[in-house]
Amino acid sequence: MIQLEGITKSFGSLQVLKGIDLEIDKGEVVSIVGPSGAGKTTLLQIMGTLDAPDAGNVCIEQTNVSRMKEKELSAFRNKHIGFVFQFHQLLPEFTALENVMIPAFIAGTSTSEATARAMDILAFMGLTERATHKPNELSGGEKQRVAVARALINQPSVILADEPSGSLDTHNKEELHQLFFDLRNRFGQTFVIVTHDEGLARITDRTIHMVDGEIRKE
Repeated sequence: MIQLEGITKSFGSLQVLKGIDLEIDKGEVVSIVGPSGAGKTTLLQIMGTLDAPDAGNVCIEQTNVSRMKEKELSAFRNKHIGFVFQFHQLLPEFTALENVMIPAFIAGTSTSEATARAMDILAFMGLTERATHKPNELSGGEKQRVAVARALINQPSVILADEPSGSLDTHNKEELHQLFFDLRNRFGQTFVIVTHDEGLARITDRTIHMVDGEIRKE
């Protein structure tokens, strides 16, 4: 479902990625672990088309995104890739429901369809009663679940998550981690998760260990 071939990336004289080859299958929940500076987030950003490699190819759903122009790439990203970050990055002036709907509006979805789809996802996550609340009225765990719902609204091929439970307490971490597997079981969703959380890494289908810009073991 995702194929990375010969991915390299440097920032000035610092080579961050040193020829990464990696395949992710549809429906997998994969964690990427390693020390700070190993290149995990850079790899995730390249996988998500937020950054371009210096060399190599990125293929998602048999499409070589490395060859796309920026406008075409933005449309592909909006449709096929969902993102969850350590801090929810919800827009404070909008309700939970409105935040979830934003990517659907960008994709040209009608208001009625976007609302129905967003409410279905929020209901699955147990957030129906919180749909009209703004972020400052939600708990940390609720905000992050809303962020996951936003990532899912366009039914993407893959969810890429960068330290998604890093700002949560133990209880909310466990709930969020279980949610990833519930979503995979319900929707066949693929997850690639950069994490320092050993508990999460232990329960994923596969763990990729990165050191100094290279994959050392799986």
